[in-house]
Amino acid sequence: MVFMGAFASPFVRADASRIEGVEQAGTPEEICHPHPEHGKNQYIVGYGSLLERASRQRTAPAAGEAVPVRVQGFRRAWIARGSSTGFSTTFLGVSADARSPMNAVLFSLPDESAIAAMDSRENGYCRVKISAAQITTLDLSPLPDGERWIYVNKPQNIAPPSTSYPIVQSYVDVFLSGCLEVGRAFQLGDFAHECIATTHGWSSHWVNDRIYPRRPFIYQPNAGAIDALLKRELPRRFRSIRIE
Repeated sequence: MVFMGAFASPFVRADASRIEGVEQAGTPEEICHPHPEHGKNQYIVGYGSLLERASRQRTAPAAGEAVPVRVQGFRRAWIARGSSTGFSTTFLGVSADARSPMNAVLFSLPDESAIAAMDSRENGYCRVKISAAQITTLDLSPLPDGERWIYVNKPQNIAPPSTSYPIVQSYVDVFLSGCLEVGRAFQLGDFAHECIATTHGWSSHWVNDRIYPRRPFIYQPNAGAIDALLKRELPRRFRSIRIE
């Protein structure tokens, strides 16, 4: 699907040989991960684990400082099915939806090798362009010039959480730790609330896989704040989480 005007955003087909509604040339890999335009600054929209600084820097140590943004035209949800090998999970992903907003961060990558490393990390997704008209900064800073990208789910990997592919607390912790981190850094008191409110597909297929969950603060410093946030925002789902 291609949305016109301010919400122009290509949706990548399952066979990755073309973008929906637009003829494409090149290999499936070139279409899923297009070459950045030479000489332009490159930016990524981070909406899941990439909200957290430590998580971003594990893949791209030289990534630029993140700016809080609100994005229009993408629906964040628990839809990204993990690998079928061994024990797996359902991650956050996005699909194009002109009516949906979500909060996120925008950060720069220094060169093509950093972009390639991020593409390798996000191998269940395709990197697609997002227009400036779809992004609003939340710290009132000007939107930087350059190419802006967002990782959109490959359709063949989309599925809701299930018994075999549950939401796992360790990933929720990374996501919401990033949201809390951004909210504190930019004094955006509702940022973490908005992270939850603009995320769809919360499910009773949700397991607590934290190490030593009765004393989780030893391994996850934000455990108390995250649990209080989830209990307040998602009381029914929070009660259904089981210890794995």
